[in-house]
Amino acid sequence: MAIGYGQIVQPQPDRRGLKLLLDIAPLTVWGWLWVTAGLIAIASAWLPEGADWPGFLALPLMVLPWMTSYLASWLLGDFDRGWVAALVWGAIAIPVLVVAGWRESPRLKRIERR
Repeated sequence: MAIGYGQIVQPQPDRRGLKLLLDIAPLTVWGWLWVTAGLIAIASAWLPEGADWPGFLALPLMVLPWMTSYLASWLLGDFDRGWVAALVWGAIAIPVLVVAGWRESPRLKRIERR
């Protein structure tokens, strides 16, 4: 959510690596998509195991276009450091995908008092 809020309130000045994204939608739209993904992730955190998949899906789906845009900008020669940004975005997505595959430990049953 913080990434989205930052893009809405004070967009990054150097947008060379975001050309692919900006061809699709303005940075403000991408900011709101980040905020939405963050809200989905937070709401999903309170859902039971198995029902929390929207949160684990929303975050990598937001990271993938950013990573792709930076990688493409580097490959096309538009942004020399695009590979660094692509690597950082990929490093953000990988832990989310790894954690998504973890099984949660069983919860202890409460003993009812009578």
